[in-house]
Amino acid sequence: MNELVTPDPLHLNPALASSFLERFLVNEVTKVGFSNVVLGLSGGIDSALAIYLCVRALGAKAVTAVAMPYKTSNPESLEHARLCAEDLGVEMLVEEVTPMVDAYFERHPDASPLRRGNMMARQRMCILYDHSARLRALVIGTSNKTELLLGYGTQHGDLASALNPLGDLYKTQVRQLSRYVGVPAPVIEKPPSADLWAGQTDEAELGFSYEMADRLLYDMVDRGMTDEELFANGFAPEMVATVRTRIRQNHFKRRPPILPKLSARTLDKDFHYLRDWGV
Repeated sequence: MNELVTPDPLHLNPALASSFLERFLVNEVTKVGFSNVVLGLSGGIDSALAIYLCVRALGAKAVTAVAMPYKTSNPESLEHARLCAEDLGVEMLVEEVTPMVDAYFERHPDASPLRRGNMMARQRMCILYDHSARLRALVIGTSNKTELLLGYGTQHGDLASALNPLGDLYKTQVRQLSRYVGVPAPVIEKPPSADLWAGQTDEAELGFSYEMADRLLYDMVDRGMTDEELFANGFAPEMVATVRTRIRQNHFKRRPPILPKLSARTLDKDFHYLRDWGV
């Protein structure tokens, strides 16, 4: 008798996922009166997948990429950004953030790598929103579901956007879909990194691999498993505790500013009926 094979819950139907996300982009961009988008192209897999989806949805002429290196950024990152932009026929601007960031930290020379990295991320988003105004283009986000749940991102930096096509894709699913849409292999295969300082990698900073994180997050979030069930599935208690803590402590990054309720219709509490206003 053949054994039943349990399907991998993180396995995507890439054609269906791509088609859905392309329709999502067309709908969300056009229904608010826009036709163009702009996004930061870092040379990493997340921004690469985002720009490939945008071009498939809207066409190359509607998409502008902006690469924003810092003086310590790996030169390979800019090379990989160019590789994607040239493959897609998309205009790519290069905006150095070094002068802007260094001008501030001249007054704070003992600032930690965390502070410097956050400043880089927020300065990059300032640049994107300036080009958004110049081009009348919506800013596209590039943070995946794994990063959003773990709080691996900078509030008002890389987490800022008008819409984010990757927000419900785990990192391992980003890799699957990237292969399907044709993201170049060097971008897919390199170790993920925010490239905020020399030698940084996401997984070294997190303390575990994305594959492990995704499987735990799927069981914890999508399936709602208890700690005891997670332990029975083979996850170490230390990792379960770390991930639960990160999800809880970083919830503020995943929502708009919290407003007190004083009136009958409060914006983040009961004013959710956008269709009544034609959106």
